[in-house]
Amino acid sequence: MDTRQMLVIFSYVVLTHMTLGNIDEYDCVYIYKQPAFQHPLLKHHKIPEKFTSNESFDRKNKYKTNDQSCPKGTVAILRQRSETESLHLDTVDQFGHHFAAMDAFADESIYRGAQADISIHNLTLQNNQYSKSQIWLENGPIAELNSIQVGWAGDGYKKTGCYNTECPGFIIITRKPSIGSIFKQSSVYGDKPVTFTPQVVQGFFGNWALTVDDEIIGYWPGELFTHLNKGASRVRFGGNTFISPDGISPPMGNGHVPIYDYERSSSFLHVKLTNDKYQSIEAETQMGVADSKCFTLISRDYTNETGKSFSFGGRGGRCGF
Repeated sequence: MDTRQMLVIFSYVVLTHMTLGNIDEYDCVYIYKQPAFQHPLLKHHKIPEKFTSNESFDRKNKYKTNDQSCPKGTVAILRQRSETESLHLDTVDQFGHHFAAMDAFADESIYRGAQADISIHNLTLQNNQYSKSQIWLENGPIAELNSIQVGWAGDGYKKTGCYNTECPGFIIITRKPSIGSIFKQSSVYGDKPVTFTPQVVQGFFGNWALTVDDEIIGYWPGELFTHLNKGASRVRFGGNTFISPDGISPPMGNGHVPIYDYERSSSFLHVKLTNDKYQSIEAETQMGVADSKCFTLISRDYTNETGKSFSFGGRGGRCGF
């Protein structure tokens, strides 16, 4: 089954998880009536003025499907689905998940943000599968884990948590359709890769703001977190798949084993972290995770063209559990 790749975000605090869907239909909703404010911890939350005054929509048109925007004072919310969905936490010790990723662990300090240029690829998935390329920012023990994630997903599973904004928490501030948008282009094997650039940075009051290709999309309020409000102790960059009931894992990245050719591999380029002093630094990834025979990753030498980078992926199949 061919799937369209979409901009997605995920977040969970302890066992609360949010993902985004693939129905490209939006409603214009008064900014304080969006689903985020259904969260009990956000009952009295006020959007910082620096967000409400944001009127800069310097979008590079990499993933938009239209150029419409909502009236001032409203935001574009992907129309919610009515069906009940299942929940699958994408952490390394969860059954059915496979990873190929590079990790950065803070030593004595913490991280305040992360970003990368992520290549986009069109994948063929079966029903009941998904494949993602994303950035994770996490803090806390597994039983209390706080995690926010952003990237793209090909999703045949349709049940990787509650979709869109059905799980309240992430506050959208852009008036243009964004979260859940289908990317207009994807990479062609053998050509220069098509990328997009998500960045997540923690600001005042513990809020974590999301920008994509230099446009601010929204933020996760600090009130949601028990550990990430202090910063991220681990940042992960890479791919994640979830198996179908027959035990078959879908492809990851571009569906090919990575080689030393960016035009034929799925990659993260210009991988950067924001340190505790809010300085952007080249990521020093300390460990690579490839937890099955199906997927691999290779770290690449630093160049001015690609910065800190790596490639990852694989064909999938019967990869173990």
